[in-house]
Amino acid sequence: MAETYPSPRFGAPREPKLPVNPGSRLVLMLDFVTASHARAVSFLVLCALLIFLPGFFTIPPVDRDEARFAQATKQMVESGDYVDIRFQEDVRYKKPVGIYWLQSVAVEAATALKLPKAELRIWVYRLPSLIGAIGAVLMTYWAALGFVTRRAAVLAALLMCASVLLGVEARLAKTDAMLLFTVVAAMGAMSRAYLSWQRAEDETHPPWSWPAIFWTALAVGILIKGPLILMFAGLTVIALAIQDRDASWLWRLRPVWGLMWMLVLVLPWFIAIFWRAGDAFFADSVGGDMLSKIGAQESHGAPPGVYLALFWITFWPGAPLAAMAAPAVWRARREPGAQFLLAWLIPSWIVFEAVLTKLPHYVLPLYPAIAILTAGAVERRVLSRSWLMRGSAWWFAIPAAASIIAVVGAVMLTRQPAFVAWPFIAASLIFGLFAWWLFDTNRAERSVLNALVAALMLAVTVYGIVLPSLTPLFPSIEIARALRNVTCVGPKAASAGYAEPSLVFLTGTQTLLTDGSGAADFLRQGSCRFALIEQRSERSFVQRAEAIGLRYKVGARIDGYNFSQGRAISISIFRSEGTE
Repeated sequence: MAETYPSPRFGAPREPKLPVNPGSRLVLMLDFVTASHARAVSFLVLCALLIFLPGFFTIPPVDRDEARFAQATKQMVESGDYVDIRFQEDVRYKKPVGIYWLQSVAVEAATALKLPKAELRIWVYRLPSLIGAIGAVLMTYWAALGFVTRRAAVLAALLMCASVLLGVEARLAKTDAMLLFTVVAAMGAMSRAYLSWQRAEDETHPPWSWPAIFWTALAVGILIKGPLILMFAGLTVIALAIQDRDASWLWRLRPVWGLMWMLVLVLPWFIAIFWRAGDAFFADSVGGDMLSKIGAQESHGAPPGVYLALFWITFWPGAPLAAMAAPAVWRARREPGAQFLLAWLIPSWIVFEAVLTKLPHYVLPLYPAIAILTAGAVERRVLSRSWLMRGSAWWFAIPAAASIIAVVGAVMLTRQPAFVAWPFIAASLIFGLFAWWLFDTNRAERSVLNALVAALMLAVTVYGIVLPSLTPLFPSIEIARALRNVTCVGPKAASAGYAEPSLVFLTGTQTLLTDGSGAADFLRQGSCRFALIEQRSERSFVQRAEAIGLRYKVGARIDGYNFSQGRAISISIFRSEGTE
């Protein structure tokens, strides 16, 4: 079918007069929701909730990072100290305070609303991540409007919404979803300033809204995860300045007033923590955490190219489309819009590939640029017709592989085949198959929307049904349940051989993490005390108990799998004599 409007170039968006309808009901729905901004935003929020909520309330605390963040926030609420950051008695100065403040607000709000035991419900701590993920989807839409039409902007936001990596981060009480929100907001504002300069628009009185968004987003991003957000913005500016041999557009961001505003927002806490802890925070955060990532921190070292390999899974279902869009994007690299998006993407990606420490979520703030570039190529119908089209099979391959892994994992760990998940597995396979079989470069929207439905069904399968049922992966839940069922008042616990942060979060800040001998000494100190002894520490516990004449009783035994250490565990609960 012939196009009914000129093909928009990156950086010169225009709405189509008569949107082309490939004849798919899903595309008809897209026609309806892109008729106005209000419909588009409402539709994106609904899609985000449908994709992010499965498992959000039911997946137990995940070790180790999520549980550490949640426990540090719980201690902040318990102590009323909103400056210092601690995990039990140890300082936790790897990240600034922003995420802890947001999680504290969520806990305090839930408590004020009379939610029972709000401080022990991990989903309460995940609320900032959920809000950040939804905000990132909406900010991707807003940022994309500077480059492509409303229809393509919605498509870009949907690609971000359905991406595997953002789906994971939306369900974890960590920093990365909220950091993504701030990065996309900052880059969206920066892109508007850059593109308006390229078009010679508003030269005398550029708007204040872009600088306000840009500098506020930078400030919040710094409070969330330190100076990382400055790297994304700074490398983009440097790359554009080299290509254009001119950076005068930066004055449209009001840098003098903006820097002052950013410092007003970030300096108070940094001054407070310096007053409290001296240079310990800066030494641990910058020297101990950020700079150490240049090497292989915490055994997470990997060679260059790992992020590119992981991209095919972490950006699914958008990854096959991004590959088909790559040749056209490269041809358009001198267009202002594509130039900005590539400056956002390529320099930071090179840095992450060069750094030895690699974790999948590090590159998440670069995915919106890929989503917008991909949506622009789909809109202009310039997807590659070469062998790259074979990548459309990936829309079916991922649901098939994920479904097999989910069912096999459920059978191995629980001896149950997860029958409840099978209808959703079938739906994900069917829609993934439709996306593959119906793919045509001129009607790519139809396949993409089918792939997005497959992603939704897969999210329900994996996050909503299978993961919450894998109780052996979350032994801390069973331990906490056993301690809640005791009849004595104010039980205290010591753990030997099992020291995961989720245990401290669920059983209490005062839980003692020790060895077998220390657990025996702890049990001797009074009644209503419990020793949680992993099988490998039982000998030292028994030997010490005999040496000090400790009388104790054997309670339940909990078998599970510690995926943080990659090994099976068996934990016995011993109680002091006279304790029930």
